Amino acid sequence: MAAPDVSRAGEVRRRRLIAAAFLLPALVLLGALVVHPIGYSLYRSFFDRSGDTFVGGANYTEILRDDTIRTALRNTALWVVLAPTTATALGLIFAVLTERVRWGTAFKLLVFMPMAISMLAAGIIFRLVYDQDPDRGVANAVWVGVHDTFAESSAFPKARPGRDSPLVAVAGGAFETRDPVRAGTVVPVPLVGVAPDALPDGTRTAKAPAAEPGKVTGTVWQDFTRGGGGRTNTVDPTESALKGMRIEAIKDGRVVERTTARPDGTFTLSAKADGARLRLPASNFREAYSGVEWLGPTLVTPAVIGAYVWMWAGFAMVLIGAGLASVPRELLEAARVDGANEWQVFRRITVPLLAPVLAVVLVTLVINVMKIFDLVFVIAPGAVQDDANVLALQLYRTSFGTDADQGLGSAIAVLLLVLVLPVMLYNIRRMRREARR
Repeated sequence: MAAPDVSRAGEVRRRRLIAAAFLLPALVLLGALVVHPIGYSLYRSFFDRSGDTFVGGANYTEILRDDTIRTALRNTALWVVLAPTTATALGLIFAVLTERVRWGTAFKLLVFMPMAISMLAAGIIFRLVYDQDPDRGVANAVWVGVHDTFAESSAFPKARPGRDSPLVAVAGGAFETRDPVRAGTVVPVPLVGVAPDALPDGTRTAKAPAAEPGKVTGTVWQDFTRGGGGRTNTVDPTESALKGMRIEAIKDGRVVERTTARPDGTFTLSAKADGARLRLPASNFREAYSGVEWLGPTLVTPAVIGAYVWMWAGFAMVLIGAGLASVPRELLEAARVDGANEWQVFRRITVPLLAPVLAVVLVTLVINVMKIFDLVFVIAPGAVQDDANVLALQLYRTSFGTDADQGLGSAIAVLLLVLVLPVMLYNIRRMRREARR
């Protein structure tokens, strides 16, 4: 009876040796590329910048004292809260809605396409998208277009009265004539400070109008002659009109009449303007709206998170869509037959059945954003990188920047590992529970 037992033990030993032989290369690589760097980072975190002096937990204390690192911690927490939940929510919405349209496959392809782009390329794309100049940045082009639809900017933001002008500045940024105007007279309204290439389309050479009985006439023009030689407060032959300038007649604090300058700068007011002062309202001089400073200190982190969501919403959509395909349609139909509306079906049946898939997507994205680096590094300008800072970027800057401190950088790396570990352990436990089912 001993011979079969010996033979079986030998077979088991042989199989273990074969398994070990196959696993050895992987174990060597795992030790060299994962275990050793982690162990060395932990060891290095207890030494100073040079690596020669043992400092104990001083580097970890510095993490709590350094304002830049504390900002990185706050931003990382913001990333963990906003980015995975937003990407997962959008992926869920896209996955559910695309099941109901004929062109759903094409839409899924378009949403998933950003996943084929590297983080570096996506960062360069969104650096341009968020450009402050509306002529280059798509985000500000759209924002400025919407803004100007409701509050049009002026063509004369830099215009102002010149020397010895009949106009004076009044409250609110407007300009007004010094004296009341009279019917039957011509009122000159000279301004300077408008660049020739900023004049509205259709602008002509300024013209001095004739006086009209019972009416107030005048000209609004750019009182500047190229090359010099012009006369102040006089319409010279080569001077340009200020087409579209708004003019108001103010009497007893009320606007009694309004008009707009013609392409040649002339305007006409009725007898109502007799005895009134002419005012150029502040709306003529409103600065052009330049949009939102997406990459400024306030909005840079949400802006970069938006770029991340653009890339990863497609990943969430594909995984959730795969889970949605396995949801029993009989349950959905039964709920509808029982009188549930689409929102109730979605909230009480679809989402609970998709909970395991949603957990997979959410945990994967949380781990991903904990080590986000390239998007922040590329999109955030140097002047606001401290405001957009995250732990992975701070790890790079501390370890390899101009004032490199690899002891402190190693401590940040260990902190990042400690923060990721709970999420990884949760993921492992979840996968084991799934395997036991």
